Amino acid sequence: MELTVQQNVITDMRKRMRDISLSVSWREIANTYFKKSSSWFYHKLDGIDGNGGVGGFTPEEAETLYGALNDLADRLRRAAENIKAPASVVPFN
Repeated sequence: MELTVQQNVITDMRKRMRDISLSVSWREIANTYFKKSSSWFYHKLDGIDGNGGVGGFTPEEAETLYGALNDLADRLRRAAENIKAPASVVPFN
């Protein structure tokens, strides 16, 4: 059985995100919500630290990712709703 949480660190985030992995810009998530590099974020997704040891998302980092994905979902919903809005009603954000 694969260990997915080690000392309160989530090590299988890439597996948890596999449904959306090709649809999301993880670089943008890393830069915008974590203020970190994409390589830092990819290591987190893979459950390793920068030195190849066990790493992953702390509960606080997992909460940040949760908020980031919810923010992105809200933005996608607003964009989808703009498709059906009359041209003169579409807000410019």
